[in-house]
Amino acid sequence: MQKKTTILFVCHGNICRSPMAEFVMKKLVADAGLEAEFEIASAATSTEEIGNPVYPPARRKLVEHGISCAGKTARQIRPSDYEQYEYLIGMDEANLRNMRRVFRGDPEHRVSLLMDYTSRPGSVADPWYTGDFEATWIDVLEGCTGLLEEISVRR
Repeated sequence: MQKKTTILFVCHGNICRSPMAEFVMKKLVADAGLEAEFEIASAATSTEEIGNPVYPPARRKLVEHGISCAGKTARQIRPSDYEQYEYLIGMDEANLRNMRRVFRGDPEHRVSLLMDYTSRPGSVADPWYTGDFEATWIDVLEGCTGLLEEISVRR
């Protein structure tokens, strides 16, 4: 049996962008019939929201697209995540800096930005500041779609 592809999505608080990416990716993988081949999760770089559920507007945006995130609560990244996950996907440059600090670097080049898997590299729109969850949805869907395509090519 082929080894599972492991993905950890990371943002500042793990209540908006990274859980949106986690559950969008889980839906894309399920729709492709690949659930058994993936382990997908999300985490925060900060401690601010640990234990809190997905932020209500982010949860509503997912539900609008038929995606449930029930039971998800925020957790912080830990050094052991570097060995557990093949893909460590941040939402912006600040996330990458904090991830590399926690992981003591990135010797195996596992850390990247979600938007690196699109035609418009950069940060995923942060709805915590903009209030625009639709823009975040668009970024996350495009990034996750590109990431799944990239993984499919590598397999």
